[in-house]
Amino acid sequence: MDEILSSVVSAFVAQSIPEVIAVVLGVAYLVLAMRQSNGCWYAAFGSTAIFSWLFWDVSLLMESALNVYYLVMAVYGWWAWQQGNGSHGSADKSEQELPIQRWGLKQHLLTLVAIALLTLISGTLLHGNTTAVMPYLDSFTTWGAVITTWMVTRKVLENWLYWIVIDAVAIFLYIDRELYLTALLMAIYVVLAVAGWFLWQRDYRAHCARQADSLESSDWQQA
Repeated sequence: MDEILSSVVSAFVAQSIPEVIAVVLGVAYLVLAMRQSNGCWYAAFGSTAIFSWLFWDVSLLMESALNVYYLVMAVYGWWAWQQGNGSHGSADKSEQELPIQRWGLKQHLLTLVAIALLTLISGTLLHGNTTAVMPYLDSFTTWGAVITTWMVTRKVLENWLYWIVIDAVAIFLYIDRELYLTALLMAIYVVLAVAGWFLWQRDYRAHCARQADSLESSDWQQA
């Protein structure tokens, strides 16, 4: 335990300023996303832009490519949340915002099957053609993150549950590779994802209650 703690401290001291900024922006992204603030996408763009450059600089080309994808999703997420539900004429700001939605069992099953197939394909290719460590778990966290990031842009409530699993697996991977500081960051992400689930669930229920009241009021007026 002391060795791990010492490694975390050493890794923190060895961090470059751009890496520190990227990490801070990454945490800011999650905190702002929990609050459904459109500013989360500015933080995401800044963080992923820095990480794209950092990973490219150390020849981690796949990680750099993944962060380029995150850049695109940051722009799309900003646009999607900004557009909201199309009710720009409404005086109620809450009615203009993109509402939190839930996916049904069929959508989740299709998503899980897609992640599993992509993980199996890329894991097999990495295992047979590279010296990648834990290729299947590495592939799982990568493809899981790709699909779950899309869920965030659409404000799918269950995205937080996906992130809890993905980040928990990532902790194991990073500890195995002695990337203790990054593992600590993933642990923080897990805590924030749990908080995000409860916050979005509360807002989702409030939105459903407002919709029910509005429908009831409309039926009463028509009667």
